[in-house]
Amino acid sequence: MKPASPVRPGRLESLLMAANAGDDGAYRDFLQEVAGLLRGFARARAPVHAGGFDPEDLVQEILMAVHLKRHTWREGEPVKPWLFAIARHKAIDAYRREGRRVNLDIADFSDTLDDPATMPNAKAHDISRALLSLAGRQREVVASLSVHGHSITETASRLGVTEGAVRVAFHRGLAAIAARFGRT
Repeated sequence: MKPASPVRPGRLESLLMAANAGDDGAYRDFLQEVAGLLRGFARARAPVHAGGFDPEDLVQEILMAVHLKRHTWREGEPVKPWLFAIARHKAIDAYRREGRRVNLDIADFSDTLDDPATMPNAKAHDISRALLSLAGRQREVVASLSVHGHSITETASRLGVTEGAVRVAFHRGLAAIAARFGRT
């Protein structure tokens, strides 16, 4: 039985074969023809729910992958199945990146959102109540860091303890406040 003769390469196959042999003009022509095919592919697979998705971005990602993986194409085999396998994987990656997020411009909602400058802050009474629920050292540390805005280094120096002790007291103090006021 006679072995099957290799399939006569088509235009894309000829261009990629020449490009892999070092012909820059053939590579440019190959990329231009492939980009045309990929634009239709990308438009058909653009995530409908993702307003910020640009099919041209997907085309560029696929072209970059083709450039990096062109050595994996086997001469004598058709280019399109190899090309669209890469394209399919890049489209899946794009879907994963987009997830179920919908990109919206916040300016469209500026009339319905509250101005953060006018939002009420924690009342002094609530802060005092939270601090009074703590023991001496924890109270001093939490007040120094959270209320007065001092650094850990400043607080440690002022209280005559190590920075590690300040961190421990701070975290334990916050945990005690959270437990006391129902936010565990």
